[in-house]
Parts: sequence; C-alpha cells; structure tokens
Amino acid sequence: MKVILLGTAAGGGCPQWNCACRLCTADLPPRTQDCVAISADGDGWYLLNCSPDIRAQLLATPELRAGPGPREIPLRGVLLTDAELDHSLGLLMLRESGGLPVWAPPAVLSALTPFFAVLDGYGGWTYSSDVDIPGLRVEALPVSDKRPKYASGSGGPWVVAYRISDPATGGVLVYAPCLRSWPPGFDEFVADASLVLLDGTFHAPDEMAGVGGPDQLAMGHLPITASLPRVAGRRWAYTHLNNTNPVLDPASPEHAAVLAAGASLPGDGTRFSL
Repeated sequence: MKVILLGTAAGGGCPQWNCACRLCTADLPPRTQDCVAISADGDGWYLLNCSPDIRAQLLATPELRAGPGPREIPLRGVLLTDAELDHSLGLLMLRESGGLPVWAPPAVLSALTPFFAVLDGYGGWTYSSDVDIPGLRVEALPVSDKRPKYASGSGGPWVVAYRISDPATGGVLVYAPCLRSWPPGFDEFVADASLVLLDGTFHAPDEMAGVGGPDQLAMGHLPITASLPRVAGRRWAYTHLNNTNPVLDPASPEHAAVLAAGASLPGDGTRFSL
C-alpha cells in the first residue's frame, strides 16, 4: 500500500489567512489542510478526506495528476472521516471528475446532502457507507460524537477512524485525524498497525486560549500531551496540526519531545510504503 500525505495541517492550514500568531508569522514550512492519498497498486488512488486545498495538493503530486489521456485521472474515490468543512469542501473542487464514489458514515452523508445535490449536476457520483476498494480492506471505528457546527440532528457516529489493510503485504494504515478522547476499542484497532496517522491538532488542552479560542475538548481533539505516552516508540505520526501548535516549530522543546518519544511530525508530500 502506498500512502501520500497531501496535507498535514488542521482547518485553515499554516499559516492561516486570518491569523498573525507567532507560528503563522514565523516563516515555517507551510502546511496545507489535512488529506491523504492511498493506493494498492500505484495506479488507482483514493482520498482520505478531501480538503479545500485539494486542487493544489493534486497538482503538487505527480502520481495524482491527470494523464496519459487528456481527461484521464487516477482518482477512484473518497473516504470521509466526518462532515467537517475542512475535510469535505474539496469535493466541490472535484466536480469535474465525472463522478466518484464517496464513502462516509450515514450521519455524515446526511449532513452533506446539499453538497451532493451540487455534485450530482456534474456527473455520476455515488454515496455509501459500505467501502469497497479493490486490493485493500477497510474497517471503520466510531471515535467521536462531535457534529459540525452547521449540522443538525443527534444521530451518529459523526466521526470515525479508518483501518486500511493490504492483504498482499500485511501492511496496515490507521487514519485517525480527529479524536475527542481515547475511545473504547482504539487500542485493539491500532495494535498491529504499520503506521498510525494520529490526531495532533493541539499540543496542550489550553492552547487556543492564547488566540481567544475554545479548549480542545470543545473542538473535538485529544491533545498530544494526552496521547504521546501511548506512542511508546511505535511507528506513529501526528497529523492535522493546528496553526497554534508549537510542535510546528522544529526548534521547539515540544517538537523535540514528540521525536524523543519515537513519533514523527511529517510534512506535506511525505510518502510511505506499507
């Protein structure tokens, strides 16, 4: 299984357009909004979430650019972990694809119905909760009941993590960019994973206080300080990093602590083979 990190930042990216915090003005390597591409064969690719930055992400990734025919594209489908806008707005940018399958939990599909009404005018899109990716096995684990601000209704689950296995190699990827807590069953879900892409949105619970924002619990993200002790040197990587997160600065003690624990903080464009 081939894995490409197209974007590794939380909503708004880093730097964020409406923010002048220390990190957004520090001239750090830029990060686009979180999105991952996976493939069993290197020819057909599937997106895990679809960020508002998807056009730039696709054009920056040779494996995902159109060709060899003038309108041939390598994208085969999209898996959504939730209905947050920073994970789904990119679908509208893919309206010219001719139609793709979109997989997500039922509550997410329901919340995104207005999006789908737009997409349906451009091609043969399909929407389902039953994932079918040739050559890969996909399992979903509900991890949070946090629904987007714009959505109504109490049904769930609203957020899932994906476990994607390659039977040919034994490689296992777990993609969990949004964890409100350490949910029941998650230890078993990640137990033998080759790579875990874990929610690294915030470093500490009170991080948003410096810019007048809510705490991490209200925003649905477990801070790195709570999850890092569980890493224990395993091949885990933090993604979905918020622009306020001090680990973005390679010179920070917080960045050093993540690396010392055996985890990593890969940037946009990082590739893995599992």
